[in-house]
Amino acid sequence: MKNIFDSKETDAVIERINKLESTTKPLWGKMSVDQMLAHCNVTYEMAYEDKHAKPNSFTKFMLKLFVKPTVVNDKLYKKNSRTAPQFLITDAKNFVEEKARLTDYLKKTQSLGADYFDGRASHSFGDLSINEWNNMFYKHLDHHLSQFGV
Repeated sequence: MKNIFDSKETDAVIERINKLESTTKPLWGKMSVDQMLAHCNVTYEMAYEDKHAKPNSFTKFMLKLFVKPTVVNDKLYKKNSRTAPQFLITDAKNFVEEKARLTDYLKKTQSLGADYFDGRASHSFGDLSINEWNNMFYKHLDHHLSQFGV
């Protein structure tokens, strides 16, 4: 898995994002490019903002038990995988705004650095290692940027 905390990798991801246009079509799936960007922003909203309701204890236990292993491991996501309700984006979004937000989140993550995330609690999975944060951040972005051919 590439390291999102490495500035070269962050720059490469931002370059991929900058290749997207408002008319870019997916190679698979139903999301438009603006919805995909908004969808990817949810991961960072959960990491940095108090915008999404936290799961209750039982739900968090189930997420840690059944979802976390898939999200934080180094195996790529399958095409057309199911997503959590908070990540479902069904309305049109402002492409330019969502693209800028995602780029800003990546720059923020880069500026905070890996040590900031070491042992930090995630929204849904509890404490994560640097490697788990990296896998969660990078592979989600890579999956969706690949979905849109960049």
